[in-house]
Amino acid sequence: MKKSLFTGVCTALVTPFLNGSINFPLLERLLLRQRDAGIEAVVVGGTTGEAATLTDEEKLALFQRSSEYAGDDILIIAGTGSNVTEHAVSLSRAAQSLGADALLVVTPYYNKATPEGLYAHYSAIASHVSIPIIVYNVPSRTGVDIPVSVYQRLARLPNIAGVKEASPDITKIARIRAACPLDFAVWSGNDDMTVPVMALGGQGVISVASNVDPIRMQAMARAALDGDFDTAADLQLRLLPLMELLFCEVNPIPVKEAMALIGYDCGACRLPLTPLTDAHREALAELLT
Repeated sequence: MKKSLFTGVCTALVTPFLNGSINFPLLERLLLRQRDAGIEAVVVGGTTGEAATLTDEEKLALFQRSSEYAGDDILIIAGTGSNVTEHAVSLSRAAQSLGADALLVVTPYYNKATPEGLYAHYSAIASHVSIPIIVYNVPSRTGVDIPVSVYQRLARLPNIAGVKEASPDITKIARIRAACPLDFAVWSGNDDMTVPVMALGGQGVISVASNVDPIRMQAMARAALDGDFDTAADLQLRLLPLMELLFCEVNPIPVKEAMALIGYDCGACRLPLTPLTDAHREALAELLT
């Protein structure tokens, strides 16, 4: 039986920038804020962390500094996905050596690998590291949806911890839970589906919204874990306006603006992502105040 990596909320952390470079002092503040809110784990260098525009050198510095700042207080999950298997293996091995506790590995994008190719990709990475791996399925970004049959095979590998499932198909969650062993964890990849996913046996959420409101996100997930779905559902509905505004434009454009509005200026997103439009900024500011 595999040990559960984390339950509840894992924050997909933004990457703060200052004058074009990673703002490491602010990164430390963001990590400590998550810790103080009771968050068990964070993803660094994921989609919300603008992995697509980070150089490998920046990613490795991000992994190392995050591990140093977090110490033993919070799990650091490094985003090491690539559409080149050899590159993903190299990043994953480096992240492990720099202190990452686990890896988040997105489905190979653009290539549109077959089910056999997807299995070969993840099994190759798993064979080169010893820390846990979370598979990240986000078909809206990658162009491919991992079939449940591939999860069944990956679940047999000792260091495949589970999946961040960011498909909008709630019935797929039920199919995963029916087909895979209980120690293959399922985490929601969509904030607005957290409680439904957990009602079907999910262990929590890898969240964008918890950058902004980690305390209420954690309370929602903890209520669901405790079986108090009345409270969990109430919190889900109260948080829904924030969740929706954080995706009014492509992530992480809105969440970076939201962080600035609450006093954590994480800098602008790197091109080709552009600043939030005035209308959406006004709506976000109104909600947050």
